[in-house]
Amino acid sequence: MSVLLSVASTAALPALRLRAWHPDDAEALVAAHRDPALRRWLITVIDSEADARRWIDDQRRGWAAGTRFGFAVLADDGAGFGPPVGHVGVKPKDDGAAEVGYWTAAEARGRGLASRALEAAVRWVLTEGSAPPAVRFELFHAVDNSASCHVAERCGFGLEAVLPAQPPVFPTEGHLHVRGDSARP
Repeated sequence: MSVLLSVASTAALPALRLRAWHPDDAEALVAAHRDPALRRWLITVIDSEADARRWIDDQRRGWAAGTRFGFAVLADDGAGFGPPVGHVGVKPKDDGAAEVGYWTAAEARGRGLASRALEAAVRWVLTEGSAPPAVRFELFHAVDNSASCHVAERCGFGLEAVLPAQPPVFPTEGHLHVRGDSARP
């Protein structure tokens, strides 16, 4: 499946493109994952191009199976769209919900990329996207990840619960933000 989402530029913000991850994105993925701030929040560790290729293959298998839609996020730097500087993922669940997540590379933070890319992915699911269609979106992040909390709030995800730590995968408490129908089947 080939999906290309576009987010128009504004006076202060660059245009964005969201597309499936490609094998030639491995170098940019490894570079983004060298950032200690990013690694602090992610479960998956990508240390090498082999790790990146495996991760990209997992994303591509998710697209093919309709179980996970991972978008590489590219920003227009004024000379065109460069390599990926972020990621947005949508994972449909059987109960009418979809889990969403995102990250941005260090050089792209603070420019509205995460919230604009997340909003584009949610809009895609609501208008064209996944099967079954989602009526509720769930976003999880560590309690002390205030940047993710701000992105969630900007995109209309309300805080529904504080979740207990679940070491070793989730070593600290987390937030569950929700957008959409809170009365699930």
